[in-house]
Amino acid sequence: MKDLYTFDLSPSLALTTYNQVRETYCRLFNELKLPYLVAEADSGDMGGNLSHEFHFPTSKGEDNIISCSSCNYVANEELAESVVAKPGSRTDNVKNGSTEGVSGQPEAKIHVWRGISRDKHTLVNVWYSSSATTVIPEVNSHAVKAVFPELDASVEDPVMVWKTFHDTSLSGEESIIAPKILNLTDCHLPEHARLTIKMKGSGIPDWPASTGTSRRLIDMVFISKDPTTQRPLNLLRIVDGDSCPRCSEGILKVQKAIELGHTFHLGTRYSEPLSATVNLPAGNFHALGIEKNDSSPIPMQMGCHGIGVSRLIGAVADTLADDKGLNWPRVMAPFEVVVIPGKGLDEAALEVYDVLSAVPSGTDNCQLDLIIDDRVESFPWKMQDADLVGYPVIVVIGRQWKKERKCEVQCRRLQIREDVVIGELASFVRALLAQL
Repeated sequence: MKDLYTFDLSPSLALTTYNQVRETYCRLFNELKLPYLVAEADSGDMGGNLSHEFHFPTSKGEDNIISCSSCNYVANEELAESVVAKPGSRTDNVKNGSTEGVSGQPEAKIHVWRGISRDKHTLVNVWYSSSATTVIPEVNSHAVKAVFPELDASVEDPVMVWKTFHDTSLSGEESIIAPKILNLTDCHLPEHARLTIKMKGSGIPDWPASTGTSRRLIDMVFISKDPTTQRPLNLLRIVDGDSCPRCSEGILKVQKAIELGHTFHLGTRYSEPLSATVNLPAGNFHALGIEKNDSSPIPMQMGCHGIGVSRLIGAVADTLADDKGLNWPRVMAPFEVVVIPGKGLDEAALEVYDVLSAVPSGTDNCQLDLIIDDRVESFPWKMQDADLVGYPVIVVIGRQWKKERKCEVQCRRLQIREDVVIGELASFVRALLAQL
């Protein structure tokens, strides 16, 4: 991991530093010439109110990144938003009374997802709806945590854990802890279903009857709006085609990705508790954008940034590899070009090496990073090994050299295999590398 910690005197200077780090990270990923996403992110336990993640889109990723087809909105799933939909918008116009678990209603439209608090005291019911003709949507546990931070999403059977906890407390000698059920209703839920749940309809499975606890002893709480913003709860995972929250034209796309880097603006989250302060000479406050009139120490503004170097190498290697072997980008490859001579063409390999390594006069080109495979192994073995290693460009000196002074240039990533005369070889290879 490449870590970077920054310290500034004021919030404005800290934000300037933060943006400089972001731009530097972007230049680094641009140099890889690989697709990447910069996503707005939740700072989580690290703290602060501003952070961004750098992601490499790949089907082998473990994160979900949400991006808009029209504007520049990109966010990870923990922070991503979609337009709060009208009730029943993801359903086929659910009919009144068509709820899962209600007797006499054959069509199952309403679903419940259950979780539990870390102290095992509160059972969480998330109520949502789905169309009978589509796959049942998934609940976004990050959205649930935003409303109920005490959620423990790692428990596989929350009902059994909650039941066991309260059975034990009821049979003990200590004071009885009243069981609690928190009912969260998703904004896509039809209005009739919300009313049925809130009225504690007899057919709604809002609590496990097997507990043996009277329903009247259970503390029931119902929440349909975010306590902070008063917006209807949007508790389902974003899917392809949802509307963008930032623009009116765009639709959202969900991509699997691997996180490769992260930037955090921490402010005084750590400097104030640790008394990490600095004294400034009198008269410098205004110039630095600091509003204070005395000479007391000020807490430093902190930033925390990092790129997972080993993770980056692993992600690129795993994603770009094919059935022949590795397939490195130019800036990550052990060498940019490998020269492989056929039998008896070792002298020709030296000539080709000299031509490729020469830097054209009057240009700002750098010398190419070359290697000659002069091992005693057979020619087919060398070719297979070059593919396994993943050199960006392979220059083969074969049968056409003696008659036409041509080399075969191969580039797997660009799917190029072409015979090139020695006079044009350097410019041709450099043009390929410019694309890698």
